[in-house]
Amino acid sequence: MSRKKAKVRLLFVDEGSYHHEEVEIPRKALDAYDRLIDCVREDPAVLKQLHVDVDRLCAAYLVED
Repeated sequence: MSRKKAKVRLLFVDEGSYHHEEVEIPRKALDAYDRLIDCVREDPAVLKQLHVDVDRLCAAYLVED
């Protein structure tokens, strides 16, 4: 099992205010999805590591090292 991680910036909206969080997810999970935000919302390996408020999540960006 690969231990490589991808750094992702998540953008949340809460009552008109925006804030972001940076997290790391398994890089292997990215290959199964066309859109990064779908990976964060749906992938079992990602959801096992993170608690994501999907109702407030509005964007996900891959952070380049």
